[in-house]
Amino acid sequence: MVLSAGADFLNSFFAGFDKLFLSFYHSICCSPLTILSKLITFIGEKGLVFFIAALILMCFSKTRRTGICLFGAVACGALITNIILKDLIARPRPFMFEPYSEWYLAVGAPFEDDFSFPSGHVTAAAAGMMALRLRNGKKWTVPAIIWVLLTCMARNYLMAHYPSDVLFGALIGIVSAVIAYFITELIFRILRVNRRKPWAEFILNWSLPDFGGIPSKLGLISEAEEPVRSVRAGKTSSRASTGYVGKHSR
Repeated sequence: MVLSAGADFLNSFFAGFDKLFLSFYHSICCSPLTILSKLITFIGEKGLVFFIAALILMCFSKTRRTGICLFGAVACGALITNIILKDLIARPRPFMFEPYSEWYLAVGAPFEDDFSFPSGHVTAAAAGMMALRLRNGKKWTVPAIIWVLLTCMARNYLMAHYPSDVLFGALIGIVSAVIAYFITELIFRILRVNRRKPWAEFILNWSLPDFGGIPSKLGLISEAEEPVRSVRAGKTSSRASTGYVGKHSR
């Protein structure tokens, strides 16, 4: 098999690192782990769970900024990973080579026909969870780490990716989330400046019913988005009612 220069470099440079981890996963191969890994892969397919969550969050004024940041992070990660790097590097998946092809058959993983580097599943997981962490604080740190690690291990266990694929996928996801975070902040700074205009007021204030404060209970509203009561009127101020009161407005 003729490899691209990028794929050949990755296979050579990370050979020891990749084989160390993949041999470990092969050594613990068993039915429960196979089922779990397939389930995690299914949940993380194409980042759909994050896109759906983002669309739901955008339907509530208090979580709209989180939803936009989440959507932007996963979309940015998909652009870098699936649209640009996969075809550019064109690294075949590990099950195309020995001994990984034998290990792949042993685990009974489904066939995947696109390229390996970087991992799209891990990029989406890291981008989505990092976006939630950036928007909603430290309480999301542990869930973010756990889900990204589980996704990394599942993709390696199924011999669908090299460990170096998931490592770079995680890095790309984190960078994508940071980019999306700052773009989202810029968007809402523009909206706040224009908040008296009908289009900005609609984006900031339109919302579905809160359904008993579910977004707050799930930890999807940061402190900066909690409404602030007007001291004089005893009502939510016009700026605070948008749910986007940050450091500069206090």
